[in-house]
Amino acid sequence: MHADTSLDAQPVVARLEDFDPRSGGKVERLLFNHRGWVMLACLLATLLLGWRALGLQLNASFDKTLPAQHPYIVNYLHHQGDLAGQGNALRIAVETTGNSIYDKDYLDTLRRLNDAVYLLPGVDRPFMKSLWTSNTRWVAVTEDGLDGDTVLGDSYDGSPASLDVVRANVERSGEIGQLVATDFKSSILFVPLLERDPRTGQPLDYGELGWQLEELRAKHESDHLKIHITGFAKVMGDLIEGMRQVVMFFGVALFICAAVLLAYTRCVRSTALVVTCSLVAVVWQCGLLAWAGYQLDPYSVLVPFLVFAIGMSHGAQKMNGIMQDIGRGTHRVVAARYTFRRLFVAGLTALLCDAVGFAVLALIRIEVIQDLAVVASIGVAVLIISNLLLLPILLSHVGVSPAAAQRSLQQDVAHEATGQRAWLWRQLDRFTRRGPALLAIGVALVMAVVGHAVSLHLQIGDLDRGAPELRADSRYNRDSEFMTRHYAASADILVVMVATPEDQCTRYDTLARVDQLAWRLEQVEGVEATNSMALLSKLAMVGYNEGQLKWFELIPNDSALGGVQTRAPRELFNQGCSFLSLYVYLKDHKAQTLTRVVNEVETFIADAPKGDERFMLAAGSAGIAAATNIVVQQAMREMLLWVYGAVIVLCFVTFRSWRAVVCAVLPLVLTSVLCEALMVVLGMGVKVATLPVIALGVGIGVDYALYVLSVMLARLKAGDSLSDAYHHALQFTGRVVLLTGLTLALAVGTWAASPIRFQADMGVLLAFMFIWNMVGALVLLPALARFLLPVQPVQPVLGEHPHARSAA
Repeated sequence: MHADTSLDAQPVVARLEDFDPRSGGKVERLLFNHRGWVMLACLLATLLLGWRALGLQLNASFDKTLPAQHPYIVNYLHHQGDLAGQGNALRIAVETTGNSIYDKDYLDTLRRLNDAVYLLPGVDRPFMKSLWTSNTRWVAVTEDGLDGDTVLGDSYDGSPASLDVVRANVERSGEIGQLVATDFKSSILFVPLLERDPRTGQPLDYGELGWQLEELRAKHESDHLKIHITGFAKVMGDLIEGMRQVVMFFGVALFICAAVLLAYTRCVRSTALVVTCSLVAVVWQCGLLAWAGYQLDPYSVLVPFLVFAIGMSHGAQKMNGIMQDIGRGTHRVVAARYTFRRLFVAGLTALLCDAVGFAVLALIRIEVIQDLAVVASIGVAVLIISNLLLLPILLSHVGVSPAAAQRSLQQDVAHEATGQRAWLWRQLDRFTRRGPALLAIGVALVMAVVGHAVSLHLQIGDLDRGAPELRADSRYNRDSEFMTRHYAASADILVVMVATPEDQCTRYDTLARVDQLAWRLEQVEGVEATNSMALLSKLAMVGYNEGQLKWFELIPNDSALGGVQTRAPRELFNQGCSFLSLYVYLKDHKAQTLTRVVNEVETFIADAPKGDERFMLAAGSAGIAAATNIVVQQAMREMLLWVYGAVIVLCFVTFRSWRAVVCAVLPLVLTSVLCEALMVVLGMGVKVATLPVIALGVGIGVDYALYVLSVMLARLKAGDSLSDAYHHALQFTGRVVLLTGLTLALAVGTWAASPIRFQADMGVLLAFMFIWNMVGALVLLPALARFLLPVQPVQPVLGEHPHARSAA
């Protein structure tokens, strides 16, 4: 044995016989003295969980996207049976390229499509509506009073005369702008959906439903007929179909990570082991999820890659430490144990911070995000085994190529022989000096202030029309734009619910308040129209009085108003006349539009005199979106406080120094602020798809700071100057921080080309966070250390690098 103090004061043990296997902590001895059993257990776990992972399904759930505990959604779920499908619904527009829909061939095709859609699994058939369904009716004033029937009655036979009757019926139905386009060149099938397939009792398979819809589109579309489909189910179907491309991007990112790591190490065996262990973690994660009955949805399908990325980052640190020890002549088993001692606690703390970053997402009471938290937390938990425990043991058997080991130290040894440090290390070392450190802190402070000012414009919810999860030029968003252009009644509907005593929904006082609220809402920017029993009652009064418009008013006569029930469409009230629906058709579902409408309704409810009726928010697609926005806004700051609180506690427990905690956490705060500013610049709102990224950036980003700081603190404790301590950290862990930060940013940056908008957004945000967390760890951290750490050198409680007697 002899000591090599150039990089590490640990003795170089060239022969395994010269190493005391009883040294090290209990965990280290348990693992490395029984390496065969550990590998066998991991192999069996991989085979078993890999088999289970084959059963992991990809699906989505409408109910899981609802903030079920928010009062709006509580009201919606309580009255869901009274709402005529105003929740999860499809709108299928059938467009003709001919003169109008009043064409025998068009109506025959519409009927066949109506029948085919009616039989699809999960359709809430009693509330499905089209020109061919019996609940689409017309009402007209005749010399005998009011008359009415279905729009396409039993007398329709496709003749020119019957087509003229259909035209007249449509004009009298009030469906122009709702079921029939204002240019009479298309009509809509309104298809409400159940959450479960009644045939199987299982959750509705949106992937299968999307495929069936596309099959119907392909079957019925022609040069003379075009079909446009919108709705939550279609968005999810398109996203699930697009998951195949997600797998492709996953493969590209894996290739990039492996290629860059191989270029750095020039060692195939160790690179393969790092990649393999990271993939093993993903296999274990998917197997455990399938075992626990979870499914991946379009929002959580990217989490396995994040687990892989985190695994690559930690695995590269372990491999680099072992490679450097072997390069100095240490036996591969001893090198693996040395690296385990040095980095286990830093790695464990980092992974616990990652886990906290994921776990706090469970605070957001939206089940799809809570599921994401579970999926991610399981992934991080298995990384502790696969990359902190299994990887060093595998490397202790396989080692690294001698040439790669020598190459890992060759440049540093050459620079030490000449007394010169590497150029990049010299530039980064400047930040341990007072002047450059002050400059770095000053620049960071200015960036934080400017970033915070910009982030104040960050909005909650969707900022674009259509489905922001998809590209603006996607088929779905083109279909959505068609709906907006050709239908006066938007698909973005907010429903105000009104509960009354039994058989009292048509009382004058109740309808007068509904009419008053409808008028107020029609004055709000972004509201296109309203519909309610009050409006129908006013139209009925005109009909009862020979069509004279001066009777377009509510008559204070409960008996007269009650007579409207027999001719009112089912969606306006329930069977017992104890519930009314006020439909508010919005221009879009942007956050500002929803806020204005919700505030107006809340003000009305607060100011309205107390009576037997109760006005409630909210149902409809826009009402659900409004509730989701409120929950996301409330949870955003609370989530960040919990993330930072947990990270601070874990860092303090590890380092026992508030100074070290400040050095580790402030760079993360800067990244969070800049990330929010970037979202404003890129036009992203905070919503279900983007909110998790903000928390993940904190949990993942602290990894870099912990690896650099743990080495610096150990060297400071040994008596090194700040410059020498930081230089040693750069040589040992800093180079891998630089490598993984750039590599992972490049890998996720490829997602920007994805046709799925929210995946592209997530890729951009993650790439930004990887880069800035790396810059923070290599630039801002030593600058802060210049004014904090030298004052009172600190000592980690565990995992002292590199003089630790035991890390575990």
